[in-house]
Amino acid sequence: MEQPEDMASLSEFDSLAGSIPATKVEITVSCRNLLDKDMFSKSDPLCVMYTQGMENKQWREFGRTEVIDNTLNPDFVRKFIVDYFFEEKQNLRFDLYDVDSKSPDLSKHDFLGQAFCTLGEIVGSPGSRLEKPLTIGAFSLNSRTGKPIPAVSNGGVPGKKCGTIILSAEELSNCRDVATMQFCANKLDKKDFFGKSDPFLVFYRSNEDGTFTICHKTEVMKNTLNPVWQTFSIPVRALCNGDYDRTIKVEVYDWDRDGSHDFIGEFTTSYRELARGQSQFNIYEVVNPKKKMKKKKYVNSGTVTLLSFAVESECTFLDYIKGGTQINFTVAIDFTASNGNPSQSTSLHYMSPYQLNAYALALTAVGEIIQHYDSDKMFPALGFGAKLPPDGRVSHEFPLNGNQENPSCCGIDGILEAYHRSLRTVQLYGPTNFAPVVTHVARNAAAVQDGSLYSVLLIITDGVISDMAQTKEAIVNAAKLPMSIIIIGVGQAEFDAMVELDGDDVRISSRGKLAERDIVQFVPFRDYVDRTGNHVLSMARLARDVLAEIPDQLVSYMKAQGIRPRPPPAAPTQSPPQSPARTPPASPLHTHM
Repeated sequence: MEQPEDMASLSEFDSLAGSIPATKVEITVSCRNLLDKDMFSKSDPLCVMYTQGMENKQWREFGRTEVIDNTLNPDFVRKFIVDYFFEEKQNLRFDLYDVDSKSPDLSKHDFLGQAFCTLGEIVGSPGSRLEKPLTIGAFSLNSRTGKPIPAVSNGGVPGKKCGTIILSAEELSNCRDVATMQFCANKLDKKDFFGKSDPFLVFYRSNEDGTFTICHKTEVMKNTLNPVWQTFSIPVRALCNGDYDRTIKVEVYDWDRDGSHDFIGEFTTSYRELARGQSQFNIYEVVNPKKKMKKKKYVNSGTVTLLSFAVESECTFLDYIKGGTQINFTVAIDFTASNGNPSQSTSLHYMSPYQLNAYALALTAVGEIIQHYDSDKMFPALGFGAKLPPDGRVSHEFPLNGNQENPSCCGIDGILEAYHRSLRTVQLYGPTNFAPVVTHVARNAAAVQDGSLYSVLLIITDGVISDMAQTKEAIVNAAKLPMSIIIIGVGQAEFDAMVELDGDDVRISSRGKLAERDIVQFVPFRDYVDRTGNHVLSMARLARDVLAEIPDQLVSYMKAQGIRPRPPPAAPTQSPPQSPARTPPASPLHTHM
């Protein structure tokens, strides 16, 4: 039995997706109406970008633009290239200086102002273009020592407005093409004693060091020497890492039930060759090197033919956001009696004057990130499982702000305010029913299915779910709509049912109908409470874990519906002319956050 040594890598095939690099975003900086610091000419501005460490909150310099002479309206050519993660709050700071000498020490130059934002804020702005006022804070930082320099020593006035910064984000294409192809084979070697062969193909991309990495495996065609495999799609970067001339090796096997697949033969090609499509160049002889060495008359073990080849650019989450897709964020809070009496400190709803409770922490962590993708910042907020005044009727879908017509609250602070007000007016009751709030958001999602709106429902709950069958049905129905559901479990209850709703391992079904997509992500809050009481760090991790699946869920909906991203809105009119740039007094730009 002829079997190559690297067949073991077949089982590792599924890990391939994890090795594809993160999305990279290019940030372009412009400024308008900067402070004029030079006596006889205009300022010579430079922009320095800083990123903030998630763990230690330290600001560190990420890179510098070039210096542009004699302008108060610079459009910097040098970009900042950063890794983008939807699920993280990536804090950025931009400091502007008027450069007066060749010194790289920023304290030797005039400070012109600074702006703070998150990468999500830039990306989530219309056309991924954010304008912010520059201000002179109480201090800036010395780039070398990291120590604060009072802004007034730079001639600034704390809090003074000093122009505008314009930040644009552009996703780097990084070979986002996806190739779709189909193969057939003729007269493959017969490997099975009682039948023909059961052939399948395995594709490998070559690495710089001469090794090969598996990147695709076709299905098995049973009992044939002339198989026609199904069409398949693969990202071009997975196939050849963007290098069109890199060797692609294809091995042909006869499938065996026990996993000891028989090697039929192999051939090599490249992306450039495949891209020629169906032609005489894309008929490959399948060769078994061992047979070739042993048998003088050996020609080949059959041929493989490329039947079709097409390539198109894969649409990404950022393409849709840039084209104007808004994320509609709705929160639903559990007001069942199992949370405990809100006036007692043991209650999950207890409002301590010193710290936020678990509900408020979870809401703030997720809301702080998602809010930047919704231009009007009006968020519907619902409660469930409470008796409402004045008649004490039980509701599983009541507006926290008391407005039945419009449950929207202004910003995350508005939701927190409405939540606190509700705690003082409603009576905690039960049971824990999810289906009404899921159906509520699904109704809104169903109303706009053209790709301009995507709904995210955050349910924060303490309890064991009471209406499992109805909730499953609501989720299965919602899976074909533009929406995702995040569930955060607070308290010490057993959350086994929530894990079942999170379809990572087994896609959920209702009445024999399988959900079209996995749209639910569940995490228990207790996994994120830091023993040291460091909520900032643990809440960042919580937000990261619950939001990580949203971009793929949004894209999977759009693809299933055949919705392409809209073109981004046209940029504003041309900026004023400016002087040529000069070399920056800095080290080269980094390319990773």
